[in-house]
Amino acid sequence: MQECVEILVNEKRGVLSVNGDSGYPYGMPMNHFYNSDDGSIYFHCGKAGHRLDSLRNDCKASFCVIDSGTASEGSWALNFKSVIVFGDITVIDDAETVIEISEKLSRKFTDDEEYIKSEIEQYARATLLLKLEPKHICGKTVTES
Repeated sequence: MQECVEILVNEKRGVLSVNGDSGYPYGMPMNHFYNSDDGSIYFHCGKAGHRLDSLRNDCKASFCVIDSGTASEGSWALNFKSVIVFGDITVIDDAETVIEISEKLSRKFTDDEEYIKSEIEQYARATLLLKLEPKHICGKTVTES
């Protein structure tokens, strides 16, 4: 489990899948923040769109993250690790929480505090958070061949 958490903390992106229209899965690449305080995964999003409509109909989701992998010397095949998280998503619109988590998420990409502050000032009012509360987390190591 600890290795899965490390991947969720360190990797910047994954694919969030929700139950979309007519029962079809709807997966989209998303950056994320794993909050070690509550064990939840947070995503930021706009206040409208297919993803939110889908989540309002069914809060169940999965999130898949793959590390960048490593190759043995002289081999093209990668050894990589993946994590899949299954759980329910809650939509959060509390401005203070949106700002707090958005700042933490931004620091995964940059330590430029002026840039982060500017982005928060420009976009926080138009942003929601999705909070994925894990019910099950699994991971595996794969060697391509």
